[in-house]
Amino acid sequence: MEISIVDYAVGAAVGTDLVSTSPTVRGAAGDAIPGPDELTRFLAERDVRLDAAGARADEADVFQVHLLRREVRGVLETETEEQAVAGGTVLAGRAGRGPVLRRVGGAWQWFVPTVPGAPLADELAALIGIGLLGTVRTLGHERFRACAAPDCRGVFADTSRAGRRRYCMPDLCGNRLNVANHRARRQAGSDPMGAVR
Repeated sequence: MEISIVDYAVGAAVGTDLVSTSPTVRGAAGDAIPGPDELTRFLAERDVRLDAAGARADEADVFQVHLLRREVRGVLETETEEQAVAGGTVLAGRAGRGPVLRRVGGAWQWFVPTVPGAPLADELAALIGIGLLGTVRTLGHERFRACAAPDCRGVFADTSRAGRRRYCMPDLCGNRLNVANHRARRQAGSDPMGAVR
């Protein structure tokens, strides 16, 4: 596999999504990747084609990806750029080799190849590590954030152009907060004293 350095947002998004599969983030919904089928689906939904994923994922892969999920969360929770770079470098180094230049459509682009035969979790770590390093390099460490939803423990890398993302899972956390705010406004509007706020 060759990981494009230019498309670092792909790896950062996969890292964010991976952290969001954790029971720590999902609460009562539980682990979104409890077994090999869910891991295979997770990778396919993100169009992640790892060399090691050519064979079907197994329970050992799931266990290793769960450990990786903790490592990625740790990098996203770092306090300084230096810590983020160190953590991203460790992830990228698990299966990544030195960068190479490849001609793509007439232009030269940087890629990081992975070691042939690397385990699935190590290839995934390299993809995410390159994504997190690219985020720090291009957008800055302040793009690593905690979810703004008060009842969520999620973290994410904001690779959006405007840099205004607030939720680890906008469709879930953002909607949940909007519904709660709507209910609170309706509740306040039906004050028994007749006062409208």
